Amino acid sequence: MRTHGLALSFALILVATISLNCGSSTHFMGLICSSAPTVTNNGEPQSVTLCPAVADAKDYPDGEVPFVAIGAFATSPSPALLPFATWGVCQQNAPTTGITVNSAGVAQCASGASGTYTVWATGGPNTCLVVSACGACGPTGTAQLRCP
Repeated sequence: MRTHGLALSFALILVATISLNCGSSTHFMGLICSSAPTVTNNGEPQSVTLCPAVADAKDYPDGEVPFVAIGAFATSPSPALLPFATWGVCQQNAPTTGITVNSAGVAQCASGASGTYTVWATGGPNTCLVVSACGACGPTGTAQLRCP
């Protein structure tokens, strides 16, 4: 019984330490975003979450903001990183050239861009039943990027 108490205490201290050392935007379902397992063939995700959820370009070297897409799946591993997500951007539900995002999920503000933009990613390679206002198809996650 004492062993279980010590293990539980250690687990609670570990969770508290991680929570204090990392901002809430770097966590998803209790995982640090970069530590989620990577999925390559797990079917279509039921939902997609982007990490960080909100970012300010001025807080990143050269204004390059690395986003990661994490999918929630019906089968294990779940949640898991989506290495082949489709990325896009929009502003006020319309396409924009104010920021760019590459195939690895790294977004950057264009010269002279200002305001808040929506970065989106979809992990659904299968049928497209619903297209979002920003043009994404399938299960889609969004995040906000502020440009100076």
